[in-house]
Amino acid sequence: MNFDGRVALVTGGASGIGAGVVDMLRERGAEVHVFDAANGQDVRDADQLRACVDALPRLDILVCSAGVAGTAMPLEDLPVDEWERVMSINATGTFLSNRAAIPKLRANGYGRIVNVASIAGKEGNPLAAVYSASKAAIIAMTKSIGKELAGTGVLANSIAPALVETPLLAPLPADHLDHLLERVPLRRLATVEEIAASICWLASEQMSFATGTCLDASGGRATY
Repeated sequence: MNFDGRVALVTGGASGIGAGVVDMLRERGAEVHVFDAANGQDVRDADQLRACVDALPRLDILVCSAGVAGTAMPLEDLPVDEWERVMSINATGTFLSNRAAIPKLRANGYGRIVNVASIAGKEGNPLAAVYSASKAAIIAMTKSIGKELAGTGVLANSIAPALVETPLLAPLPADHLDHLLERVPLRRLATVEEIAASICWLASEQMSFATGTCLDASGGRATY
């Protein structure tokens, strides 16, 4: 994969999967811009996102990896403010990022959008109703975006990793993590590099005949 001359914007690019994507794109020639809370930026701020996109010379690739896991707890105990916090960062943040970037991508007549979802968005994880719902929203939204942009040269896809070695796992209780790992046929965590490579393929010119799809990267937990 070669990204010479391509300009990319990666939300959540300062850590975890996003940082892995930033490194891989840069190694392959892309000019990469990072939008991250670590830089004082907020994916829930539509004006901030638009200003960031407007400041770019052009835009070829958008990768939305900003997200939070939320607090592990049964739905009946989940506070409304925690539901709203996770949904606003994961789902609304991805929506706002896509909305800000699409006009610039369309203007190129070429573009790749990759929205980072999760296996939880396909199957639902226990004690993670809001996280699962937010990631399901990303998968469904990306299906719609892919169809809306068909024929424009802009392709939009999502990816659904299972457990990945990132700081996002830190809030999960050890027994809950073990339970989730038991459901992965490959019986291990994915590495950031493995998921980043899949995202970079979705962001590449070589990936040219899929849009609106969700790439499974769950170690065999799901096969659809």
